[in-house]
Amino acid sequence: MTGTFDLNDWCTQHLQRVEQALDTWVSVDASSDLAHAAPADLMLAMRYAVLDGGKRLRPLLVLAACEAVSGEVVEAALRAACAVELIHAYSLVHDDMPCMDNDVLRRGKPTVHVQFGSASALLAGDALQALAFELLTPDDAAVPASRQARLCRLLARAAGCAGMAGGQAIDLASVGRPLTEDQLRQMHQLKTGALLQASVMMGAACGDATAQAVKALQAYGAAIGLAFQVVDDILDVTADSATLGKTPGKDQAQHKPTYVSLMGLERAHAYAQTLYQQALAALASSGLADTRALQGLASLMVQRSS
Repeated sequence: MTGTFDLNDWCTQHLQRVEQALDTWVSVDASSDLAHAAPADLMLAMRYAVLDGGKRLRPLLVLAACEAVSGEVVEAALRAACAVELIHAYSLVHDDMPCMDNDVLRRGKPTVHVQFGSASALLAGDALQALAFELLTPDDAAVPASRQARLCRLLARAAGCAGMAGGQAIDLASVGRPLTEDQLRQMHQLKTGALLQASVMMGAACGDATAQAVKALQAYGAAIGLAFQVVDDILDVTADSATLGKTPGKDQAQHKPTYVSLMGLERAHAYAQTLYQQALAALASSGLADTRALQGLASLMVQRSS
């Protein structure tokens, strides 16, 4: 590990690459390799859902993990970073719909179903999910077939019934019901944690990680995935809509179990810090030469205000 490291500079540099790639791949230009002849109105709803907003933590985790194991960001990692963000965006579009959380504000602007209608929002979410896997499977030799398959499996598992979708199903079934700490942890490990952990593991899969590094990065991803949700629950009761970019207080209003309702604010804050320390300890055991970006992102996730 040599030289100084500035997380802000690192994030700025990598976010520029991610934003440019998303703008290119989620394109209204019918001549685009990925847009094909997609209806312009559908593509506009997709772009609205993805561009001009969001912290991009999941893409940054992909790129940071790839750098940690390979020393650089390869083509597969940029595609994986964008694919993870497309899955995240699709999940937000669907979660905000009247049949789910029925929210009207996301990333500081009207939700997709408010802006484009429920039918268009549903289709936009479906199309974003499909596009994520198209990104991971380019026709050229930029990403070896075996790596494509590995990335697709990691993302599909994190997004499906054993991951994000399964966690959301538990969440909807838990409204108005008291949950134990173990039950709440299981729900959020699936609903939120699975995709964050998969972001780390997809980055690692883009390089040649040792078994020691893979085990450590799995533990790191699990810790930050849960920490992110704990902080989300805290912000839901402490932040305003202008800061949060979405409607605060929704969980309490809908009688959803959260870490704050179960533990109280003070214990929830302490638990987030415990998870952060677990993430740092995992990185320390990884054997990787430079994990400063991953360390910085963990800190950013726990200390965030939105």
